[in-house]
Amino acid sequence: MRSYWFNKLTLVFGSRLPLNWLLLCLVSVFVLIKLLGSSSSIAFDLGISGSLRDQYSNYRRLKEHEASDYLQFKSLSFNANRLADIGLCGKNREFYVPCYNVSANLLAGYKDGEEFDRHCEASQDQQHCLVRPPKDYKIPLSWPTGRDIIWSGNVKLSKEQFLSSGSMTKRLMLLEENQISFHSDDELLVDGVKDYSRLIAELIGLGSDSEFSQAGLHNVLDIGCGFGSFGAHLLSLNVMAVCTAAYELTGSQVQVALERGLPAVIGNFISKQLPFPSLSYDMVHCAQCGIIWDDKGGLFLIEVDRVLKPGGYVVLTSPSSAQQLSSSNGKKASPSKPIEEFSLKLCWNLLAQHEETSIWQKTTDANCYTSRKGVIRPCEGEDVQSYYRPLVDCISGTTSKRWAPVNNRSSDNLIFFEVHGVHSDDFYEDMDFWRSAVNNYWSLLSPLIFSDHPKRPGDEDPLPPHNMLRNVMDMNAHYGGFSAALQESGKSVWVMNVVPTNARNTLPLIIERGFAGVMHDWCEPFPTYTRTYDMLHGDGILSELSLLRCNIEDLLFEMDRILRPEGWVILSDKVGLIEQTRMLASQIRWEARVIDPENGSDQRLLICQKPFVRK
Repeated sequence: MRSYWFNKLTLVFGSRLPLNWLLLCLVSVFVLIKLLGSSSSIAFDLGISGSLRDQYSNYRRLKEHEASDYLQFKSLSFNANRLADIGLCGKNREFYVPCYNVSANLLAGYKDGEEFDRHCEASQDQQHCLVRPPKDYKIPLSWPTGRDIIWSGNVKLSKEQFLSSGSMTKRLMLLEENQISFHSDDELLVDGVKDYSRLIAELIGLGSDSEFSQAGLHNVLDIGCGFGSFGAHLLSLNVMAVCTAAYELTGSQVQVALERGLPAVIGNFISKQLPFPSLSYDMVHCAQCGIIWDDKGGLFLIEVDRVLKPGGYVVLTSPSSAQQLSSSNGKKASPSKPIEEFSLKLCWNLLAQHEETSIWQKTTDANCYTSRKGVIRPCEGEDVQSYYRPLVDCISGTTSKRWAPVNNRSSDNLIFFEVHGVHSDDFYEDMDFWRSAVNNYWSLLSPLIFSDHPKRPGDEDPLPPHNMLRNVMDMNAHYGGFSAALQESGKSVWVMNVVPTNARNTLPLIIERGFAGVMHDWCEPFPTYTRTYDMLHGDGILSELSLLRCNIEDLLFEMDRILRPEGWVILSDKVGLIEQTRMLASQIRWEARVIDPENGSDQRLLICQKPFVRK
């Protein structure tokens, strides 16, 4: 055995190296074997559905891995000293969210509310440690049970906050021992989420809320979503509702919504735009979300207009959105004066009002902003896509090809591809690839793959249940094909489609397809709470980071932070990057295996599972 490895090292490094270098490399090999002993590669055909290929023989596997040995040895010597003693973070980081450090922001000079905003540049407090789960943390219940019942120890929510009046949806909860239960959508609710939804439908001229999709309402941005009951109801109507709310140290609406398996992302209305393109949403909803809409000269309302599609709806429900007037003629209440005046400047039409709920509709006429006096003018120049850019005081999207009414979506695929600048052949080829890949991915999501004597999944083996995952993130979403393939296959998941800031901006296309999505710079932490995703998927994300010269170690620690215990990671990339990442994954205690697609390319899959580690 020793002679074999000596000859192998001579082949890889050359015969003219000094003996002491060869001995050093020999020691490195044995350390590598110790670290990666359980990470043998498995052959896997991504291009063919059905049964998977047999495992490589030892000889063939060694031959194919000779070329990558040098990279593994180099990575080991470079990282082993820094990552050998990775421990768990302190208890104070159990619910740690980077970039939201009020003390650091104040020291950096942020004030007037901006200290509560996201400032990654001011919060350089990243530690290479593993965020531990709280003492009472339990694996979330499977969907759909987990929508209505969550473990109270999984979220940072005090009894005082729980019992506070809050929004309408916050009152639809019961605290029982170690569980928080939400009223099922199938029940008749006292506070009437179903009735509230039907009211909105009637106020915009529909017979019932079941007609939302028919009327062109596919994407709703729910600002300050309470704990998600309205969004959960919309999802049952096949309407994608994404919750966004400010960062909260305790009682977080975003954290609870994600724990329930509902789409959510941290987003503040303070000084910066949200990480969504202009003309993204068919409806923007706020029920007692606590935002003073006419503050800062109406910049918050302009931001709502930016993300709203032409003909889209703005729904505000709160005592402050309407004056509670009583008059002898029984006249209906009218919107508060500042919002009423500003909505006219935005070319919004007040459609209807009922008690505390007011609904406006955005104009479909782009010329409105230039034909009338007193109206806010369109932004000059190209409509730059938003990634936490400063709030603007002009109207975005008026010259975009995507300016089209929500109820007038074209069923012509040629128009769809032209508007989004996509070649139809590329789009359909992408879809075919992901249909096959998802089928094969699902067969690998089993602890069997990590046993000492791995058993290859085959046709006779049952697939994992369709609801074993709920919250999924695609870290490099391309056209959203991974999300679409999961939906087509009947998996009960939703996908947060992330478009990296340095990649081609396909987010408008993704959202147009009815999926959730955001822009993000993966050199920075993602705006979510700890343990909020069941699976992280990234096709080519490692290559994207290498182009930006960002640190892959930092990325993996961030992935570990947002991944729940027993959650899964699937990364696809070039063999060198995958092998390097496999080593780092083993250092942060993930079970990891590399899979060869056997298609003659230098692409590999890295399948990982995060263990449940408390100490």
